[in-house]
Amino acid sequence: MIPEWLRPVKEGAESITVHELTRFMPPEDADTRQGAVLVLFGEGPSGGELLLTERAHHMRSHPGQVSFPGGAIDEGETPVQAALREAEEETGLDPAGVEVFGELPELWLPPSNFAVTPILGWWHEPTKVDVVDPDEVHDIHRVAIQDLLDPEHRISVRHPTGWLGPGFLIGPERDVILWGFTAGIIARLFDFVGWSSEWDESRVRDLPSYMLQGEPRRIDVQPNTRFPDPREERR
Repeated sequence: MIPEWLRPVKEGAESITVHELTRFMPPEDADTRQGAVLVLFGEGPSGGELLLTERAHHMRSHPGQVSFPGGAIDEGETPVQAALREAEEETGLDPAGVEVFGELPELWLPPSNFAVTPILGWWHEPTKVDVVDPDEVHDIHRVAIQDLLDPEHRISVRHPTGWLGPGFLIGPERDVILWGFTAGIIARLFDFVGWSSEWDESRVRDLPSYMLQGEPRRIDVQPNTRFPDPREERR
């Protein structure tokens, strides 16, 4: 059974739409690749927290990217099975200690053509997690939700294309940038369930150069595009 503080997320997942999480929709005739990620909530010394991974910095695609554990769905797998398997392979967590309590709408990532299903989990029996394969994962982050909600840790991240999106400063020194797909899900989900506070969106950080290796030369959005704010859409 999930804790009471997590109920807004469970209830929000039952009503949130894909349009309140992203502006990207796959073309009707798109042959997308199927993937799943585990949005794993646990409890730590500072209360609720999320489990995130930081990709190895030498990888050719998305080096240093902070994300939910996850990856491609293998043939015969469900999104839940894929998300739990990938999380175990990346962090060593025991899937038996995870209660799946919902999922978010399938979301499309245009650069990689992945249609990703975020699976929501409650870590009712936490186990030790660590980097399993240093060639793929640089670090594991158990990030307190109160830190993600702190306006001082919120930034807008600017891609060289001019794209602007929500970001978070995480890590003990607040020197790790959480941005992109994962930051967007967190920001918009927390907005939707009413957890977010006002923050200074004019505080902009350019994406570090080491995170740009292997990045597509073009992202199909206009310069300085911002994703819509669900709070504005519901007024």
